[in-house]
Amino acid sequence: MLLRLILETPDLLISHDTVNDWLYVSWQGSHNQESARACCRQIQAVFQQYPTSKILNDNSGVLNPNAQLTEWGLRWLQELYALGLRYMAWVYAPNYPGRSPSDALVQYLDKPVVATFDDLATAHDWLQRQRLPSLGPGRWE
Repeated sequence: MLLRLILETPDLLISHDTVNDWLYVSWQGSHNQESARACCRQIQAVFQQYPTSKILNDNSGVLNPNAQLTEWGLRWLQELYALGLRYMAWVYAPNYPGRSPSDALVQYLDKPVVATFDDLATAHDWLQRQRLPSLGPGRWE
């Protein structure tokens, strides 16, 4: 990964991976539903400035994760889809208590495609393999 820093806060670091042309989002510290939503709004603002079809969403730096994917989060992902997001690789925080409910919600979401992982390397490899379908010469989804 060759990363160009876009945003850095105590809770969130967002970079553009120039080799893979995706956003790399690294969450830090402790989060609850309120702080997670605030970070999601920051991600969306950056995404609007730097649109791409893929996000590597890394929660491995989150301590004491107390937030889980909710209907609000699903709507947020659908808004990102409308802006061009097609694939998100989501690396869970260690010892994430919201894993089962989040996995249950993610399986019903098809746009964008969200896949969950326990480690960054596997998520990175999966995201690299995802390709946008061609809709004809010079046209993409």
